[in-house]
Amino acid sequence: MSRDARWKALLELLVERGRLDVEEAAVELEVSAATIRRDFDQLAEQQMLVRTRGGAVVHGVSYELPLRYKTARHASEKQRIAKAVGELIAPGEAVGLTGGTTTTEVARALAVRGDLSSGSPALTIVTNALNIANELAVRPQFKIVLTGGVARPQSYELVGPLADGVLGQITLDVAVLGVVAFDVTHGAAAHDEAEAAINRLLCERAERVVVAADSSKLGQRAFARICGAEKVGTLVTDAAAAPDAVRRFEEAGVQVVTV
Repeated sequence: MSRDARWKALLELLVERGRLDVEEAAVELEVSAATIRRDFDQLAEQQMLVRTRGGAVVHGVSYELPLRYKTARHASEKQRIAKAVGELIAPGEAVGLTGGTTTTEVARALAVRGDLSSGSPALTIVTNALNIANELAVRPQFKIVLTGGVARPQSYELVGPLADGVLGQITLDVAVLGVVAFDVTHGAAAHDEAEAAINRLLCERAERVVVAADSSKLGQRAFARICGAEKVGTLVTDAAAAPDAVRRFEEAGVQVVTV
């Protein structure tokens, strides 16, 4: 296992459990305790965790794993979700994409669609995610509009009032939301209030809103609310979604697509 893969796995375990012992992590990753100690020390230098005697704990009370360290957890589900979301988008539409691992997969699914290989433009993509804009900018058939703002290193998303000027002057056919939580009562949510505010603006400028979320996000709550469930027209999730959760969303007027 490479160092990069090892660090990703360690941080994922740390987010799940809150704390990790050196010996426990060494067994989980099948490496030596000395290797884990060195990894913990180097990650602590980057302020990705806090070293403790014999282990490590998450950095801060509310912890969000930076996008660059997220592993391919639920990768196959996210790719299926992304393909299904992509099929909901028609050529020529203006599409808002928030940041996140699932929406990044949506961008990739759109990039390889045969019927979007040409056009003037084939799609207009409006995003506040630097990584998504970077991936799609090489596609000349896509018109890429990047909001202003200040970059968050955790998610590569631009946030803040500088984005308002752009988003206040556009109209979208569809906004695709990547969320950390989606609940019938509490709505769609993000970890960070600044990200949630930009995502909310994208929703307000769109004719329809699609939430792309794997089943682990459903029925969950997070700190910063993006919008209520009534604002969401379609939820695209994986087949592992609990039937009760699907039923509640459908009763709330949300069309649920499971893949």
